[in-house]
Amino acid sequence: MYDLIGDIHGHSVPLKTLLQTMDYIPINGIWRHENRKAVFVGDYIDRGPAIREVLSIVRGMVDNGHALALLGNHEYNALGYAFQLPNGQFLRSHNAVHTKQHQATLDQFRSYQQEWKSYLDWFATLPLFAELNGIRAVHACWDDDHIQWLKDTGNTTMNTNLLLASFERGNIATTIIEETLKGKEFNIPEKYSWHDKDGHPRNSNRLRWWINPDAVAYGDFLFNCPPELRDQPVNQGLSMSVYPADAPPVFFGHYWMEDKFPVIQSVNVICLDYSVAKGGHLVAYRWYGEPKLNSKNFVTIPGG
Repeated sequence: MYDLIGDIHGHSVPLKTLLQTMDYIPINGIWRHENRKAVFVGDYIDRGPAIREVLSIVRGMVDNGHALALLGNHEYNALGYAFQLPNGQFLRSHNAVHTKQHQATLDQFRSYQQEWKSYLDWFATLPLFAELNGIRAVHACWDDDHIQWLKDTGNTTMNTNLLLASFERGNIATTIIEETLKGKEFNIPEKYSWHDKDGHPRNSNRLRWWINPDAVAYGDFLFNCPPELRDQPVNQGLSMSVYPADAPPVFFGHYWMEDKFPVIQSVNVICLDYSVAKGGHLVAYRWYGEPKLNSKNFVTIPGG
């Protein structure tokens, strides 16, 4: 069975504590469980103080068959940041915002450039989604049409062609990768613009893609909803796919949930990102094959 683990962001101490709490043990430096497998939903790098150690733990488990690791948006961004085009420019520009987001990783690998290159090559092999004997996992958003496109085109990992296409404005790959790894967004009136956790102004909000917008208010549909919009009903007729209530359980990270304790988002939907990099918790869900998700299966470790 599987232990699904949320965003780590370079925090190795909570990660090791979490693994130990779930009865994983390190043998010859590789964490393993006698009869379970870890599934990491992405975002191993940036922000935290021990990025190299986190990557060593996760990759060691994957390479030895004790874990599956998905690509997160921070690993995707790192690939774009490192990919230099023939004209000397980079796929993801080295502007102040992008560099600040990536700075902790750049600093910690400054004296380990070959090691970092090895991890970049490894990122390109990580799956964009997983279907595992009755459950699903993805970093930010499971859209059946997007997943089918990735399957049909043979783009289940971030190969070079997909990476290049995903940075082309107007390319279908751009929408699919952005929404799969960063979530779907909803544009709000400019007067309701807000600032994200990194201080950047936003006039769009990530949306809860498992909620039907036709019957709820904006406060239930949008993350970080401006107070002025919370009680207003969502515009009727919004065209979007909603994760079906009868689909397999899906696990993901990415959204910086702020609840004091992890909660099941919907009957078959669980977010595992509880802001470990911002003083929150590192969260896992232990799946035993149950058809109905159970909140007793969460494991929570303070970020410190």
